Amino acid sequence: MGKTPRMTMQLATVLCGVDRGFRHGFDLIDASGLVAGTVYPILRRLEDAGLVIGAWEPVARAREEGRPPRRYYRLTAAGSEKLAEALRRYPAVALTYDMDAAPSPRSP
Repeated sequence: MGKTPRMTMQLATVLCGVDRGFRHGFDLIDASGLVAGTVYPILRRLEDAGLVIGAWEPVARAREEGRPPRRYYRLTAAGSEKLAEALRRYPAVALTYDMDAAPSPRSP
């Protein structure tokens, strides 16, 4: 496991999004309003630090839907602890995600 990334509002936003069911990068981008150049590096840092676990979906599934394969993420126990810390520091992040928005399926 790598070094725990510095807590920023953007990192808190990505952690919260994964917790709320937005499991892959495009969903996080659409739901949070953050840009790809922010979301994907954060996801890599979170995965390196052991705060999220990522897994590629089966290629056949993506081909059936006519798109590139997605990498789906879920929080680890350490990620849940970090999320609690993040929400204490940045409580407004909890309001980022519209609860009526439909996230992607939870598993690949």
